Amino acid sequence: MSTHTSHHTLRQIELLAPAKNAEIAFEAIRHGADAVYMGASSHGARSAAANSLTEMASVVEYAHKYNVRVYATVNTLIYDNELRAVEKLVNELYRIGVDALIVQDMAMLRLNIPPIALHASTQCDTRTVDKARFLASVGFSQIVLPREMNLEEIRAVHEAIPATPLEAFVHGALCVSYSGDCQASYVINGRSANRGECAQICRLPFDLVDGNGNTLVSRKHLLSLRDLNRSESLEAMIEAGVSSFKIEGRLKDVAYVKNTVAAYRRLLDEIIARHSDILARASYGESTLTFTPDLDKSFNRGYTDYFTTGSNLGSIDTPKWQGQRVGTVKRTEGTRVEVRLDTQLNNGDGLTYMDSDGEFHGFRVNRAEGNRVTLLKKEARLRPGTTLYRNNDKRWEDSMAGVTARRDMAIEIVLRPVGERDIALDISDSHGHKATVMACNVVSGEARVPQEEARRRTLEKTGGTGFVVERIEDRLGDRFVAMSVIAELRRNAIEALERDIRITYRYDYRRGEDMSIPYPSSQPLTYHDNVANHLAQSFYEQHGAEVGERALEASPMSASRTGKESVARRVMTSRYCIRRQLNRCLKTPAGREWRGPLYLVGNGCRYGLEFDCSNCRMHLMHAE
Repeated sequence: MSTHTSHHTLRQIELLAPAKNAEIAFEAIRHGADAVYMGASSHGARSAAANSLTEMASVVEYAHKYNVRVYATVNTLIYDNELRAVEKLVNELYRIGVDALIVQDMAMLRLNIPPIALHASTQCDTRTVDKARFLASVGFSQIVLPREMNLEEIRAVHEAIPATPLEAFVHGALCVSYSGDCQASYVINGRSANRGECAQICRLPFDLVDGNGNTLVSRKHLLSLRDLNRSESLEAMIEAGVSSFKIEGRLKDVAYVKNTVAAYRRLLDEIIARHSDILARASYGESTLTFTPDLDKSFNRGYTDYFTTGSNLGSIDTPKWQGQRVGTVKRTEGTRVEVRLDTQLNNGDGLTYMDSDGEFHGFRVNRAEGNRVTLLKKEARLRPGTTLYRNNDKRWEDSMAGVTARRDMAIEIVLRPVGERDIALDISDSHGHKATVMACNVVSGEARVPQEEARRRTLEKTGGTGFVVERIEDRLGDRFVAMSVIAELRRNAIEALERDIRITYRYDYRRGEDMSIPYPSSQPLTYHDNVANHLAQSFYEQHGAEVGERALEASPMSASRTGKESVARRVMTSRYCIRRQLNRCLKTPAGREWRGPLYLVGNGCRYGLEFDCSNCRMHLMHAE
């Protein structure tokens, strides 16, 4: 494995976990996350995952003990009348110790805010080396890469800005559009993805219609993608230049976060162990689990590694979780079903199937007895030969409830005499933190019986502190000290060690902005560049760009608001192609059979499809 690190510095590898709330953030940390990202009280790209400052402060306090970073998502577009409120929010996030902000709006570079580190969100749509180099030069400490990038494209960015850590998604839901450049939801119903309110039209069914009105494909989820799973590509991604591995899911439940974080923790630890001369984990502590992680047990729409190797991308039959295959139906009788099983079923399991018309169905198992299951009500569409899947394993879900992990840091203790009557306790961890506490006038002569074993048991009682004693050196010999004194000394020593960890915690800070670096395009900026306020416009103009038009959300003349325009507007650009998904690529004879324009029709919408075959991209066009 190649690396750009020096001989003296190990490259830090970060597992970045989502957290809808503080409870999930705590669990992500216990299960092995090196960093968590969560929405602030406003302007996060998931409006349903906002957190108060009090909640975030509690996460910061817990996380920093393990050298775990906390990133706040403030990554929506900001309107002019919101700038001062965001400025206040950022100051408060800095005050409570948040490590960095994940942002999209360039107004952040012009607000009067503290020197908190800024990370360029995937909403910044950094799909070129030039854009990445520009963002690094204006002050971003970390850049979140588009999900669409393949390994060679990642490598090119890393080689251009080797000093800037690159963050890449490794697991979870995929946006069919380049993130940050999707206006499809906004032009239909005013719900802006760039404001955290995406209506997810990509998960709806559509008909594919040609220019003559012929329906080529009926009622399929033609824009719905499988979920990302790059678990087999982690080492290749590290070699290409990725340092931060991000799990999507700020709306996911706690069991999902526990399972996915634990799974990727194990995989990354194995890689780091093989390359310990050049790689290191970014946080402290080892997680002990009560379960074996299994990515197939958590919600997914079927997996793809997207363009890492270019495997199957679409989930066009259903956007729901089909689950793992469990068997096929042999016969049905009312609410009783006999199944040829591949695995054991449990009472309360959730099963799914596709009927003969390709419609997705699900039901709950009331009672499972061997290969016979009883349902709460008859499934009219369930037929012999139907394949059954399980998307809710009751036994697994029960095992994931409650305490499923703890995270401990190893410490060493030296208990020693100081003079005739005093004793000291030195405590240290393997990361350079240490403390010494003393107890005075506590030695009261010689012990009548040996004390070492009793002292050892007392010193090892660190339950609930996040520390586990790895080594004890007891130099007190036959001196007698009350065990209550030893216990208090241990408590005081751990508190002192925690203080040392807090006060020596190292923050990253915002990097400087090089005003001489021009914006890497001579073309006027359009609504695709998401300029939503005067400060962002000023930023771009100061770097030599011309702002031709602002974001649709900030433009009073947008077609969606006035209804005066009828020109087709590009509302989505995707590296996913419907033609390719359906084996009708225009570069093949089968693809050329579908001539003329193609349209997606459904849900009261009609979108035109344009195919940029030279760049292997698809555009979604919308007209009022």
